[in-house]
Amino acid sequence: MARVLWLVWCTVMVEVWLGSSCSTKPQITETPIRMNTPVVANPVAPARFSDKGLGDEIRSLTEAGTPSSLMQALDLIRTKELGSSEFGRVMNAVILSLLQNLYPDIAVQAPILNQSQTHIYSRILSNAGDQVYTPPRQNTKDYLELVLPFLAFGSDLSSYPPERFLEVQQDLRRAEEINPHSVLAPYFIGRIFERVNRPNWAISAYKRAFEISSTCYPAVLGQVRVLDKTGQKEEALALLADLLIQFPDNRLVKQELARTYYANRAWSRAESAIAEILQQDDENLEFILLYAHTLVEQGYFFKALIPLEHYGIINENRRLYLFLRARIQAEGYHNRDAALNYLRGILKTSPGDEEVAVYTAKLLLESPRREEETEGWELLQSLLTTEKPALEAVGLAFRDAVRREAWEEAQGYMAPLLEEQRPQYLLDASKVEQGLGNSSAAFSYAQEFYEQNPADEAGTLLYVSVLIDTGQQDEAQRILESRLTESEGAVKAEYYYLRSRIKGTEAEVLQDLRSSLFEDPRNLHALMAMVELYHRRKDPHRLVYYLKQALSFAPDNSRLRQYELEYLL
Repeated sequence: MARVLWLVWCTVMVEVWLGSSCSTKPQITETPIRMNTPVVANPVAPARFSDKGLGDEIRSLTEAGTPSSLMQALDLIRTKELGSSEFGRVMNAVILSLLQNLYPDIAVQAPILNQSQTHIYSRILSNAGDQVYTPPRQNTKDYLELVLPFLAFGSDLSSYPPERFLEVQQDLRRAEEINPHSVLAPYFIGRIFERVNRPNWAISAYKRAFEISSTCYPAVLGQVRVLDKTGQKEEALALLADLLIQFPDNRLVKQELARTYYANRAWSRAESAIAEILQQDDENLEFILLYAHTLVEQGYFFKALIPLEHYGIINENRRLYLFLRARIQAEGYHNRDAALNYLRGILKTSPGDEEVAVYTAKLLLESPRREEETEGWELLQSLLTTEKPALEAVGLAFRDAVRREAWEEAQGYMAPLLEEQRPQYLLDASKVEQGLGNSSAAFSYAQEFYEQNPADEAGTLLYVSVLIDTGQQDEAQRILESRLTESEGAVKAEYYYLRSRIKGTEAEVLQDLRSSLFEDPRNLHALMAMVELYHRRKDPHRLVYYLKQALSFAPDNSRLRQYELEYLL
């Protein structure tokens, strides 16, 4: 018992000693941690944000409006754990809205947005989502309050009347005065001027934005659009080429380059550029349809069917889709009736579509059916009687007159065509003047075309013809001998016919005409020359033989009809 009491007493004394020794240990003072992040007392409750310096930095980066500044602002909100504060939620929403509008190609991991509905920015963005412009407060000095309402117009301003932007432009001008170092206001002003067709002002505004930051590539894309619309195609392509060097993997830059090639009818380049886009995004309907169009324009009709079939599954009523279908039927399959079905369907819903109407009239005029030819003529006349006929309609009327050898009628259409699209109509202009007996004018047009296109066979043939008409046989002979050794088939047949025109004896003429028909039995010029040769020889038997063949190819030819009346009827 005594031993037990002794052990208890020892234990108590040890505890007392330990307690006294611990109480004499010096107390350690912890260094306080400076908190840049909000203190969250309750994980569920929203955090409060009170660091004014950090808030100003985030706001300043957001106002700058460049890709890097917007991403940096997002990163600050994330790393400083401000996403749960009202300020963080609102600024996240603002930054993401600007990225989606200006830089939609930038992939960003979007934070969960649960923004306050009472903040002025939240109300602006909410209204913008409903395409409602929120006028800023009259005396506000808040830059974002002045520029964010513009987001209500989205990426396409064409559906809004120009006068709608008068007030908006004034708000953006105020913003530009408040912060001249941001790209947002000048870029948005550029878009307004582009919409209201003020190209010089638009380019000036876009340049201001790009001078502030060379990473604001949407400003360059805006300049490209304006330059392209005003006919400055080379300048637009040069800007895009420089931009592509700076942003080689940028989706928007590649798309704008493809659109520019397409708009400039550079079909081969457009095809390559669009194919590259579709490799990354094979469901992009806009570029699937444009790709099919580039193939049709280059004559790859059957290859174009593949993208068209894919597009038609989703949208088979689009006008361009139906028009390309019609062209494939007409030009690829030579099925005029199927093409006309598509074209009439388009004109039923869009009777004012001049491009489709002109193409329809062209097919009808080429029809062997008299009633369709009459329908085509009536359609063409309706296009020509408008206040300002489309140049394509004038061109069709001109070429139809040339086909009918109605030279005086054709001459009446020539002036606007040669003024607007001279290279395209030089050959036909030469034919018209040749038909009217104006050899000097015919030679001038033919020579101009030949010098620009020395490898073009049709141009060379006509040039040799007018050389003969103007008595320049030596030059004609030199070209003929060179081309006869290089050509074959129908082209060689035409060269033989032209050489027959400068031969001295009838036997030599006959030999070249027979060589021409050997190369191409359907050569109308050689057949008509045979008819006239046997008419001079008074050999009706051989004349009728060639006359019947010529009439089968050109039943309406006035010269042949005279011989038909004399020898066949």
